[in-house]
Amino acid sequence: MSLTAQTDLDVIEAGSSQPLPFDLAKPSISVIGLGYVGAVSMACLAHLGFRMVGVDISRDRVRAIRAGRAPNVEERLGELLAEGAAAGRIEATQNAIAAVLQTDVTFLSVGTPTAKDGGCDFSYVRLASRSIGQALALKTAYHVVVLRCSVPPGTTLDIVVPEIELASGKKLGRDFGICFNPEFLREGMAVADFFAPPKTVVGASDARAAELVSQIYNAIDKNVVFTSINVAEMVKYVDNVWHAAKVAFGNEVGRLCKSLSIDSHDVMDIFIKDTKLNLSPYYLKPAFAFGGSCLPKEVRAVSHIAGARGVEIPLIDSLIPSNKAHIREALRLLDRHKGKRIGFLGVTFKPETDDLRESPTLDVMSALLANGESLAVFDPNLDFGPLQQAQIAYVRHAVPAHAAIMDALKGLTVRSADELMRNCEVVVVSHATDHFRKAVTDRPKNVEIIDLARLFKSLPQDSAYRGIAW
Repeated sequence: MSLTAQTDLDVIEAGSSQPLPFDLAKPSISVIGLGYVGAVSMACLAHLGFRMVGVDISRDRVRAIRAGRAPNVEERLGELLAEGAAAGRIEATQNAIAAVLQTDVTFLSVGTPTAKDGGCDFSYVRLASRSIGQALALKTAYHVVVLRCSVPPGTTLDIVVPEIELASGKKLGRDFGICFNPEFLREGMAVADFFAPPKTVVGASDARAAELVSQIYNAIDKNVVFTSINVAEMVKYVDNVWHAAKVAFGNEVGRLCKSLSIDSHDVMDIFIKDTKLNLSPYYLKPAFAFGGSCLPKEVRAVSHIAGARGVEIPLIDSLIPSNKAHIREALRLLDRHKGKRIGFLGVTFKPETDDLRESPTLDVMSALLANGESLAVFDPNLDFGPLQQAQIAYVRHAVPAHAAIMDALKGLTVRSADELMRNCEVVVVSHATDHFRKAVTDRPKNVEIIDLARLFKSLPQDSAYRGIAW
């Protein structure tokens, strides 16, 4: 059955002279797709006083919504649907065109199953988008479409918008607006999450669309995060991949602890008490590879313990290879600069330390030195005194691959960042410090920058600047 099929459920009362049981000052909302997300949106928004019209290809699901019954198990869902249906704020139909014609905003919450190739199956998204476009062809009023599905970045603008424009003959921005509004609802707690969201993210095509959606969420979140549509699409994927990583990490810790006769819950109960480092934004901003005296060594140690006991920990085992891949990406960025003199701002494993142990910058420098490239270095943390020399000897012994760069380091070091800039054609920045920001900003125009540390929050409009992950 198509989204536009006529059924006995398609007649929706309109034009009644009786007082309406919803707030006319609020936009009316249609929801295409009445699954776990769509049904919860219907129920919760109706509770907030919005007139809701739901759409689904399933006759049984439509009948359940119209009757105020929950189509799936979800705490409080049946209660809120019954309340909305009794108050006349909830209607449902199999006719998407009729629903869009009667509303100001359409939430698109259809399924996006995995395709055979492992990507996303856009069949339902395309079908729903065409139905919305067919409805907009019959409308003169500005309409906002809000995509709530999990889809790859680019889907909203590259698939949904063209389908709507083709079916409607109308143009984005002029005749309709579009937003991507990812949902962060946990099944079983979806109603509670709707009314107390961890965050509300809206990627909007234009200010008018953003304003209309902010009106909808004003009652539950006055701090909506507005961003680009592509960023909003990616946020949803990143959130869920991170949650999957946390589950896999916890389970790997559990298997390893069990093999050692350690109570994994005792370990993780202590682990999660640390909200400064463990459960925090710390370490989660893209930058350069990890290094230092602890992380690489202890990741290898845990992998070794697990291997010795026959415990599979593929997530933890992947950390060192992932780190090496990031170092290779830095070298790839430098491939086009072969034969040029390459400078490095920062060589210790992070700013504000003189610790060279397992610095990923040394991996990059070692590879370049082995290829015969001309290098220069400035790092204000290096003094080459007796203590520093002892550390250099330690690194030389612990990481034989760094022996050559350790022998050469003092001779490669210049006196200032400005001197480095004057004498190099390419400069790699591995520490995000104010000192280095100023040096990059004030550099000679011919110097190209490879930024491994994200020096600037807003990326420079500079053709000679390239970042490793931005």
